[in-house]
Amino acid sequence: MKLYHKIMIGLVLGVIAGLILGEKAEYLKPIGDIFIRCLRLIVVPLILSTLISGVVSTGNVKNLGKTGVTTLIYFMVTTTLAVCIGLLVANVLQPGIGLTLGELKAFKAPDPVGPAQMIVSMFPMNPMEALADGNVLQIIIFALLFGAGLSMTGEKGKPIANFFQSLAEVMFKVSDIVISFAPYGVFALIAWTTGKFGLDILLPMGKLIVAVLVACLIHIFASYVIIVATVARISPLAFLKKTMEPALVGLSTCSAAAAFPFSMRAQRQLGVSSKVSGFTLPMALTINMDGTALYQAVAAMFVANAYGIDLSFTQQGTIVATAVLASVGTASIPGGGLIMLTMVLQSVGLPLEGIAIVAGIDRILDMFRTTTNIFGDNSAGVVVAALGGELDRKMAVTPLSEMEHGSSVHLDGEGHIVDELG
Repeated sequence: MKLYHKIMIGLVLGVIAGLILGEKAEYLKPIGDIFIRCLRLIVVPLILSTLISGVVSTGNVKNLGKTGVTTLIYFMVTTTLAVCIGLLVANVLQPGIGLTLGELKAFKAPDPVGPAQMIVSMFPMNPMEALADGNVLQIIIFALLFGAGLSMTGEKGKPIANFFQSLAEVMFKVSDIVISFAPYGVFALIAWTTGKFGLDILLPMGKLIVAVLVACLIHIFASYVIIVATVARISPLAFLKKTMEPALVGLSTCSAAAAFPFSMRAQRQLGVSSKVSGFTLPMALTINMDGTALYQAVAAMFVANAYGIDLSFTQQGTIVATAVLASVGTASIPGGGLIMLTMVLQSVGLPLEGIAIVAGIDRILDMFRTTTNIFGDNSAGVVVAALGGELDRKMAVTPLSEMEHGSSVHLDGEGHIVDELG
């Protein structure tokens, strides 16, 4: 049985167990917590080693710049599409209409973060501190600079380059070990989520949940799938199947970082070279927040509906611009999602108390937006690889059943991921 089938079974059984056990499902949560801790354990060394190896494998800084520009353009285009789809769905469904708010909870807006402060915070003063804190964006900046310097060093830097290449190979194997326990971790986390929230919280806020879910599904199938099919020219079905594992992990953990090792595995299965996936995935993890930006748009319209406020076309355009820019600037800041929604609401004069309304079901909505983020991350790798001539289309259409039996994954001498089928 394929791994994603086992994960799907674990997810379904988790929902059933949560409904049966109710609050007692809390006893299963430590299993899920251990699984997430193991995933987070491997994220930092995996990002560091694959990104440095990917930069070195580009050969020169000029090639790295081309990959970076292509990646950022793709991120901006898809994030803009996501926000527009979110607004379109919210305008059609009007999720906040008819909602009885009752007494609002007190809400204190977080301190605003200026653009200059956002940019400065990306650069680490101490790389060891960034590694210890798991500050992904600072780790990426350090890895890019270190990899560029290593590439420019030539022969004298080869021993260090070989070290990071070997570290990447080791982390791939460690990832495989942790990934094999995914069905049990997913079962425990979904059981806890279902047992804690049940169906009671879903009914009053049902229209908001449906609006976010519908918008996310439209973005996945009408944006990512079409772009992958037309630009990368690979089967949409193959893309969806091979991205299903990280998507299911993201759905259950609400963490793109936890799904990162699964995304690396999916990129190998989709034929994306290591120098592309080693660059795009870490970058996507921090600044490619399509699902989150989409959610901000729907949440803003929900708050406007709930307060009886009509947003003009210009105001909705402001939401698009703010959500796109905020998705890049706040990704690596603690509480970034809250700050991001605050910025969006403030941009069009909506009451910040509206954030308290959606807080109760944020975990449910987070499942949808994280899953969307992960599909977007993996589509970015495929598209950028295709545009740069780094996509192995034969590997992309190879069935999963042939990859999961007798396969050996390693890096070749140039830092490219090789998946030898047995």
